Amino acid sequence: MIELEGVPELIDPVMVAAFEGWNDAGDAASAAVAHLDREWKGEVFAALDAEDYYDFQVNRPTVFLDGGVRKITWPTTRLSVVRVSDANGKGRARDLVLVRGIEPSMRWRSFCNEILGFAHELGVEMLVVLGSLLGDTPHTRPVPVSGVTSDADLARRLDLEESRYEGPTGIVGILQEACTHAGVPAVSLWAAVPHYVSQPPNPKASLALLNRLEDLLDISIPLGELSEDARAWQLGVDQLAAEDSEVAEYVQSLEEARDTADLPEASGEAIAREFERYLRRRDPQSGPGVATEGGLAEGRDSSYLRDTTSGRTRPPRPAPKEPREPGTGPKDTGPSDSSRRPDEDGPEESGD
Repeated sequence: MIELEGVPELIDPVMVAAFEGWNDAGDAASAAVAHLDREWKGEVFAALDAEDYYDFQVNRPTVFLDGGVRKITWPTTRLSVVRVSDANGKGRARDLVLVRGIEPSMRWRSFCNEILGFAHELGVEMLVVLGSLLGDTPHTRPVPVSGVTSDADLARRLDLEESRYEGPTGIVGILQEACTHAGVPAVSLWAAVPHYVSQPPNPKASLALLNRLEDLLDISIPLGELSEDARAWQLGVDQLAAEDSEVAEYVQSLEEARDTADLPEASGEAIAREFERYLRRRDPQSGPGVATEGGLAEGRDSSYLRDTTSGRTRPPRPAPKEPREPGTGPKDTGPSDSSRRPDEDGPEESGD
């Protein structure tokens, strides 16, 4: 029995989770949840015992100085709650339970059971897990985000894909399966990150995940500086690609394939979704960011990437160029140890 102290009665709570590691290409998913926690000033009310789930030789603790006193931060998963006082611009309040941590090293079933224990005690109505994967997608186009669920009824009701994935999985897939067995509605949102620029951060992919979360939950999320960070990130990658003709040619081929595949998507329904999102963000309290993740429409005044952890600015870092297998593109600057598809129950990338 989980006992919670200091947590008020929640209003229509939805749990939103992301985990660093295999399911977090470009740190896009964990950065999206961190953005929610920061913008809405989340209050941590629980943390899982790090001893139970983490190998400290894989995820090492960190030492820091606090007023001259050395302290240690242990890798773990923390839960916080935020209240969205005006969730959809109509005065309706709603609570989000944010779960932010690292993919555990062991005891995954116990880990998921503990998360679901909190969900049960808090009366969570649905769990949404954010993830990001590497894909054959150009950085110059809107980030593809797919919504996936194992619940056929939920898929029809929320216009989501029903999962058909088979293969290796991570904590996102295990948690979603645990939700299915526990009778908790669960959705995973997956952003595709260009494999040729996979190093973090990727604010454009984080922004795309937040946009899709807005549509799913019918809420308005303050973007702060995230829109500007996304534009600066794309401009930085544009400059890097322009310096290498082979990469530029490859990006162009991805653009042509993507544009051909996306022609049917230019529908009235898609335009209506963008307009509804714009209306939600007209509230001045929603922050200055009103742009979506696609394109460099305006504000091209920054040729740098923002370091979101320190507030400093820094130039984009080119990753070492490693040879790829024949037929897979010119050069892959992504990490070679995490596979092209940190998948879970996410959609398969066809490159079309």
